[in-house]
Amino acid sequence: MTDIDPLEQLNQQPPSILCLDDEANVLKSLVRLLRQYKFDVSVSTSGQDALEKMHAKEFDVVISDMRMPHMSGAEFLAKARKIAPDSQRILLTGFSDLESTISAVNEGGIHAYVQKPWQNDHLISVIQSGVEKFRLKKQNEILQLQVNQQNQQLKELNTNLEQLVDKRTKQIRSVLKKLEVANESEKREHQSTVELLYNFINANPYLDGKRAENIAGTCTQIARYLNVSQRSITLAPIAGYLAQIGLLAMDPELYNKPINELNEVQRKTFYTHPSISQLMLMPATHLSDVSDAIYHQFERYNGQGIPKGLAKNDIPIGAMVLSVARDYWEHYEQSDPLLTTKMRHEVALNNIKLGSGSLYHPKIVKSLEASHVQLMASDTSIGSIKVICAQELEESMTLANSLHSHTGIMLLPKGHVFNSKSIVKLQQLEAKKPTPFRIMVKTAK
Repeated sequence: MTDIDPLEQLNQQPPSILCLDDEANVLKSLVRLLRQYKFDVSVSTSGQDALEKMHAKEFDVVISDMRMPHMSGAEFLAKARKIAPDSQRILLTGFSDLESTISAVNEGGIHAYVQKPWQNDHLISVIQSGVEKFRLKKQNEILQLQVNQQNQQLKELNTNLEQLVDKRTKQIRSVLKKLEVANESEKREHQSTVELLYNFINANPYLDGKRAENIAGTCTQIARYLNVSQRSITLAPIAGYLAQIGLLAMDPELYNKPINELNEVQRKTFYTHPSISQLMLMPATHLSDVSDAIYHQFERYNGQGIPKGLAKNDIPIGAMVLSVARDYWEHYEQSDPLLTTKMRHEVALNNIKLGSGSLYHPKIVKSLEASHVQLMASDTSIGSIKVICAQELEESMTLANSLHSHTGIMLLPKGHVFNSKSIVKLQQLEAKKPTPFRIMVKTAK
């Protein structure tokens, strides 16, 4: 028997409304009106009966009259709030009930009130708004559980890569689509989405999560030296982290060896991975700029690139930044490993400078050079970073470099500001490790 998806089950259920009023005629009017809109309506003529119904079932919206014998609307709603805090509470009140209405706001935490006699259109609008808020809360709870389950599944991946790639792609698109719908009002909070996708990359034995982290860091450095918006600076490292995600849907033979060792067919197939990335990220419309940057990352400043042959400023700025950062680290990795780290960086920078004006935007190359000088200078700074274990963490400390588990899964991103919750979680994880974490935190200079 196939399990019903919790979100689908929630959406299939008609909104449930509980109406409380001591006047039977008022309840009849409410039932007649609400059932026209396909609401599942329950009624009570006493506060005690309504509370018993709430113990048995969670309602989307609870509507209560103010003036009733034995238990006022304010008193009922205060008790209803304790039983079902997520249910949206609406108060029906007369013009003379100002003091009682204030009491209901303070004690019952009402979400809206409607004056009697009500206008049908207005009342329906208030109820529909309440249903939407209630269901958004429930969707967020379901989606958060699903995201947690996805992260748990990362630890249980087997060696059958082809089946896993197909499964991961479907999971990513499904989770992103649901997150996009349920968190429309929170589009600026990308971090959990990016960490989830980065962990998919890092869990692949043939992809280099550290390389993605290096590219992301360089994208950030370049963006800071460009005259771009804060949003562009924020999104630049995300493109770096996710630039390789399309490779998950490909045969590892295409990316576990240098590109110059691929035959012509394999090379053409390899260069389609940005298109696959764009398809995978399509549900996350709030990451559309990141998706475009990844899709156009192989365009060239002189118009000789792929997939569209765009030239100069027709290429998205994020794609030009990503192209320079990606190739910089590719040159670094291909340089002689016997050279010092500083010399390898110099080799990489010189190779990028050779492509200025042809492969790369000259302004972005200059930004790389400026950030590269800063990087070389920061290598010799003293006292700006210290290494501690989880037991030494304090609130407000800032993470200097992203923190990973022993299997390479990102636990916390660079720049995370520690709070009591993240400290306790890390200390619990550290207690299960044979050796303490080496956590790099920033200190005052």
